[in-house]
Amino acid sequence: MTTKISKRLEEIVNALPLKKGMRVLEIGCGPGVAARAMVEKADDIYVLAIDRSATAIRQAKAGSKNQIASGKLEYRCVAVEDFELGADEQHFDLAFAIRVGALDGRHPEKGELALARIGSALKKKGKLFIDGGAPLKVISLVGYQ
Repeated sequence: MTTKISKRLEEIVNALPLKKGMRVLEIGCGPGVAARAMVEKADDIYVLAIDRSATAIRQAKAGSKNQIASGKLEYRCVAVEDFELGADEQHFDLAFAIRVGALDGRHPEKGELALARIGSALKKKGKLFIDGGAPLKVISLVGYQ
């Protein structure tokens, strides 16, 4: 990978089951390091990276001009509990989140809504991965898809 990335974040990106042609939703992308690394690592994937912070999205866009220009990467400023697919958007194959309060128990009041939004954005067999496993764990979306 040419993106400068921490060892922990590299382990997480490498643990994702990325395959050619996948659509990936990154939740809580911060400055976009993982999103850039995924686009560089996997052939022919598309990543939509979201974050509630406008500052983080500005930083991510500034550091990702080539990946954005390639059409493989897009950023949006939106909280996961407010995220919705556009009418013409395809569902995602997988989603992942690292240190997102609505998904790791820090903000449980937002968790149910976040899971519903993620479930509706994923394909029927799509999976949600969060940090905290070795290095990732799958969160059940039964009842949300």
